[in-house]
Amino acid sequence: MGCFIKFSSPAILFMFLSLLLIPTSAHVQVNEGGYISAVISKKGLDFFKNYLINKATSSIIPLELPDIEKSKKIPLIGKVHMALSNIIIYSVEIDSSYVETGDPDLLLAVSGATADCGMNWEYSYGSWLLPTISDSGAATVLVEGLEVGLTVSLKEQGGIVKVILVDCGSHVRDISIKVDGGASWLYQALFEAFEGKIKSAVESAVTKKISELITKLDSIFQSLPKQIPVSDIASMNTSFVRSPVLSDSSVEVEINGLFTAISGTSMLNYYHKGFESSASCSSPAKMIGIQLNENVFSSGALVYFNANRLHWIIDDIPEKSVLNTSGWRHIIPQLYTQYPNDGMNLYISVTSPPKIHVSEHDIGGTIDLDMTINVLDSSEVIPVACISLVSLIENLSAAHNIQPFTNFIHFLFDPLTCVYCAS
Repeated sequence: MGCFIKFSSPAILFMFLSLLLIPTSAHVQVNEGGYISAVISKKGLDFFKNYLINKATSSIIPLELPDIEKSKKIPLIGKVHMALSNIIIYSVEIDSSYVETGDPDLLLAVSGATADCGMNWEYSYGSWLLPTISDSGAATVLVEGLEVGLTVSLKEQGGIVKVILVDCGSHVRDISIKVDGGASWLYQALFEAFEGKIKSAVESAVTKKISELITKLDSIFQSLPKQIPVSDIASMNTSFVRSPVLSDSSVEVEINGLFTAISGTSMLNYYHKGFESSASCSSPAKMIGIQLNENVFSSGALVYFNANRLHWIIDDIPEKSVLNTSGWRHIIPQLYTQYPNDGMNLYISVTSPPKIHVSEHDIGGTIDLDMTINVLDSSEVIPVACISLVSLIENLSAAHNIQPFTNFIHFLFDPLTCVYCAS
């Protein structure tokens, strides 16, 4: 049986794309409690690391540091009061970064970074013998060898992953100051007086900002929905069933993944575990591998079946004569004699929840159908025949079977009317 429908459901598109990602070099295993498992490989972690670093850099720049004041005794001049204000880091360049995973924490580190700062300076000095002398101007600071490291822990709490900052710190190896204007002794005085304070201010500001960003990231995770509606009938349970598992080169996350009725009826007891598979292929490593347990599809089919939405009326097909009694007069003369030149339609209904099976190399299913042939006589719909069908769908995972696979998924989940169906 073929069934051609427009691709309209976001949930079906998600499942379709997810299945295309199943063959990866990572081993994926669905454990007790979760029906959708995703493994983020080293390549994927590097991608997310670079993305997060770029977002973090753009969000903290410009970064304003607190004002700094200090008094210092200068030979031949005396005690000088100096102050730095409007200290702003306005650019950061990162030389290298890396991410490491391991039970139970995740480490992200940046090294060899440089930062450009701008600031204003001022000083004043005097004595009871001399009037007060003061000056002010601007300066630029080049921060070199900036290193940043943070360790986070990912814990499942109530179906949501919590991002916990375990440790965070930064270190500045060296700075150089360029003073615009001022006396000849000013550069050395500024450098000696403020080198340590500028380093400390940069390290504290960067560490504080990163801590704030981790808090915001955790807030984003906390706001993730545990249920995602996919239609007016069904929603997908997207709650996490356990804490992410961190290995040497990957992170595995697992969600419930089953469809439930919008009313909240759970189908969990309908299913059994025992579907485990490790799939691999020789293609280049993918960033993310996703495995869907066959019960994900079965739960969706069951929800729509219980909602009485797996039925269709076929009243428009390319071969118009098939849906008119005149097209059957030589095959079933009695039909044409009793209902001459009357229109017809087909009513197709699924009689039991479709059974879907997924293995390492195959996706398929069994659908029990009743097809009723109706004659449209004036305003009356008259059933003239009913045919019971068992539709077997096999080998839908092969690349050349993408269209049948798409049709199969739509047939299960999309309640829209088929444009064309034929046995």
